[in-house]
Amino acid sequence: MKIIATLLAVAALTVAANSAEAKGCIKGAVVGGVAGHYAGHHGVLGAIAGCAYGRHRANEQARQPQDQPNGRAPVDPNNKL
Repeated sequence: MKIIATLLAVAALTVAANSAEAKGCIKGAVVGGVAGHYAGHHGVLGAIAGCAYGRHRANEQARQPQDQPNGRAPVDPNNKL
C-alpha cells in the first residue's frame, strides 16, 4: 500500500512541478529514491541525491551547443594541423 501511495504522490508532484525549474530533478529523485530504498531503506536520502544529480546533468546538457548533439565544435576540413 505504501508503494501505491508513493507512486501517486510522485505522479502528482510530476504534474504539478514547473518543468523549467525541475528539469532533471523529478526523474533523478525517483531513481535515487528507489535505489536508496533498496540500498538500506534510505529512500529520502537517495531522492535528495538523485534530484541534485539530475539537476546537475540537466544544467550540463543545457550548456552544450544546441547544433551539435555530442557537444563538440564542428571540424573545419580545410584546417590542416
